[in-house]
Amino acid sequence: MHRLQVFFASIPYDLSSQFTLEVHFQTVMYLLFRLLGYYIHAEYKTSNGRIDLLLQTKTDTYVIELKANATAQEALQQINDKQYALPFTLNGTKLTKIGVAFNKDTRTIDDWVIAERN
Repeated sequence: MHRLQVFFASIPYDLSSQFTLEVHFQTVMYLLFRLLGYYIHAEYKTSNGRIDLLLQTKTDTYVIELKANATAQEALQQINDKQYALPFTLNGTKLTKIGVAFNKDTRTIDDWVIAERN
C-alpha cells in the first residue's frame, strides 16, 4: 500500500481532473495490477452491489473498496455491510478485505485498513 501511495503522489495533478477522483484511482490501480499480470476485475457485481476491485491469485482473494474523501474504515465497513467477500469464502483461498481512502488535495492514498480472514 505504501508503494501505491508513493506512486499516486508522482502522478501530475492535471491528469486526474478528467474523471471523478475515485474512478481515477480505480483505473490506475486496475492498470497497475493488470500490467503486473494479476487477475483484476473492476466493478465486480455481487447480489448486493459492486466491488470496486477484485484481485485474485491461486492462493489469495482481495476484495478492495475505494473511497475518495472518506475514511478507509468506511470503505471496509461497506465491504462488510454489503457482504462483498461472501461469494469467495469457499473458494479455498486466503481472503483479504482492503479499505482504501484517497485524499482529494494530495491526490494520493490517505489511509488504508486491511482485514484478513483465513
